Amino acid sequence: MNAPTNAQNTKDPEIETPETEKTDPPLTSSITGSPKALQQLIQNFHQAHSPLRVVSSLKAQAWIHSLLGLLFPHLSVFPGKAVDIQRQSQELLAELTSLLEVLAFVHPLSATELAQAYFSEDLPEIYLTLQQDGRCMLAGDPAAVSLDEVYQAYPGFLAVAIYRLAHGLHLRQIPLLPRLLTEYGHRLTGVDIHPGAKIGPSLCIDHGTGIVIGETSEIGACVKIYQGVTLGALSVEKNMAQIKRHPTIQDRVVIYAGATILGGETVIGHDSVIGGNVWLTRSIEPFCSVYQTSEVRVRRHRPDETAPTSDKISVAAEME
Repeated sequence: MNAPTNAQNTKDPEIETPETEKTDPPLTSSITGSPKALQQLIQNFHQAHSPLRVVSSLKAQAWIHSLLGLLFPHLSVFPGKAVDIQRQSQELLAELTSLLEVLAFVHPLSATELAQAYFSEDLPEIYLTLQQDGRCMLAGDPAAVSLDEVYQAYPGFLAVAIYRLAHGLHLRQIPLLPRLLTEYGHRLTGVDIHPGAKIGPSLCIDHGTGIVIGETSEIGACVKIYQGVTLGALSVEKNMAQIKRHPTIQDRVVIYAGATILGGETVIGHDSVIGGNVWLTRSIEPFCSVYQTSEVRVRRHRPDETAPTSDKISVAAEME
């Protein structure tokens, strides 16, 4: 074997080979400013990163996705793929138990007992109610072709499904987790439903974008809500936290796009219709139609005229 030449022993001048390993400078030397303020900032960092009793949002989202996929295979990652339902149910139960253990809140039941009660007592009823919601959306939308389409493609159904699953946890007095779930649904669909709202069966949300349903709202059965509807509060003062501040919507009410209904004492009577863009802060009797009138100007442009003519028409904002 030939001995290595001088060229082989020569270091590449473009490659730096430091004799000692370089390390990043400490935080205190890389940030300029008052040493006292800097030390306080670092202390705040340590406190913020100390062990927290906070649920991982990503784990909560993964759990709700898996649960929805179990209830409605249309919403699973791989629809149509054979799954071991018993095993998946046990995994979801264990994941919920883990999420509840992290919260470490005071409750008469343990995390394991709470999770088991939710799955055995609440989930069957929630599932049946969601099937009613799906059938109502199919019956109420001429564009809906099948129940499968409603389950898989309708953001209104997804928003209601996440709300109902979160509401079941809310009724068990579980903190934070229900709110994380409905806010995730809000981001996915544009529909903001607080988990504390009370909503009856056969809810139909059409289109959905921009709908807001506040915490103390009460909605009866067979209610239909279009996009942009707000069921809100007249006031947002903090001392009203434990007071009913959102409206009550009785059975078989239709609320068209852009309507705003405010106030905890506001009751919309059953079998009523609220027209688009209506602003309501008072109660309405049953079997009423509420609409607002607006003025529409129509301008005609004709080739033989030097200037357009205009007619003023009073148009009632009729419902679809």
